[in-house]
Amino acid sequence: MEKLYTAVVTATGGRQGQVKSSDGIIDMKLAVPEGLLGGKGGSTNPEQLFAAGYAACFQSALLVVAGKHKEKLDPESTVTAHVDLNKTDEGGYGLSVKLSVDLKGVDKEKAKQYVDEAHEICPYSVGTRGNINVELEVV
Repeated sequence: MEKLYTAVVTATGGRQGQVKSSDGIIDMKLAVPEGLLGGKGGSTNPEQLFAAGYAACFQSALLVVAGKHKEKLDPESTVTAHVDLNKTDEGGYGLSVKLSVDLKGVDKEKAKQYVDEAHEICPYSVGTRGNINVELEVV
């Protein structure tokens, strides 16, 4: 595998701390989400950051797939990632994801095909395969 890029982000203080990228573009406070063990909210959290990355990456994979089919996606098309933090039966924690994809102007059958193809090449999908349940939804 050929390395194309390395992102470097440092976290301090866990879920109630700070994350900062090596280039300084990301420099954010973290907070436990409201409703989760006394969380106060008011700042982002690891699940939101993962959802943002997955949604953006999957959208890019869809653009690649559409290009391979000699089509251009409507710029208003969207990918919404729903990332759940779950407690396992063994007492640990895990994630699950639902990707809701709205390919404006593409019929549902073709959209499903594009979503399935994007799921095969998206680095987040490849990296989580077999470890995280990922549900794909075409809306």
